[in-house]
Amino acid sequence: MESGSVEKGPHAFRTISEVADELHVPQHTLRLWETQFHQVRPLKRGGGRRYYRPEDMVLLARITDLLYNQGYTVKGVQRLLQEKDVLQMAAPQPVENAISDEASMTEAALQEDLQIQDAPLVADYQQVEAVVAELPAAVEAGLEQALVQVMGQNVRLRSDLADVLVELEAIRRKILV
Repeated sequence: MESGSVEKGPHAFRTISEVADELHVPQHTLRLWETQFHQVRPLKRGGGRRYYRPEDMVLLARITDLLYNQGYTVKGVQRLLQEKDVLQMAAPQPVENAISDEASMTEAALQEDLQIQDAPLVADYQQVEAVVAELPAAVEAGLEQALVQVMGQNVRLRSDLADVLVELEAIRRKILV
């Protein structure tokens, strides 16, 4: 956190620029996803300004992961969102049609790591929310800040894993050439 900037709590609404920065996705992509995924419905205020709820952020993070990290197509994500509630969805299977056993094993290991990372975070988030509901507002603010830091670490880990996956894909392409 930079000095002088105020970090929002986990229950605060986010603007489209804040969502785009947090998910590393262009704003125009978020607007496009509103047309492609009917579940994405930010609040719109005067002048068409969008405000995203915390549950919108969870949904958009899952869509981002499925499209950019898991290798799903837009139609595949649409199908998944129609079949199951995105928050209860198990981690998707590794990308099909892997070229080599080594690449398949690497992708499977990445999938397992993501699933292992998500489960404790969801459980921790639910426990923190239960405790926060019973605490005075002054203590709640401190816990919200800690929760934001924990969630930020998860985003960084996902980003690092995504970078590794991109590098592995590039290596696989060089091997096949």
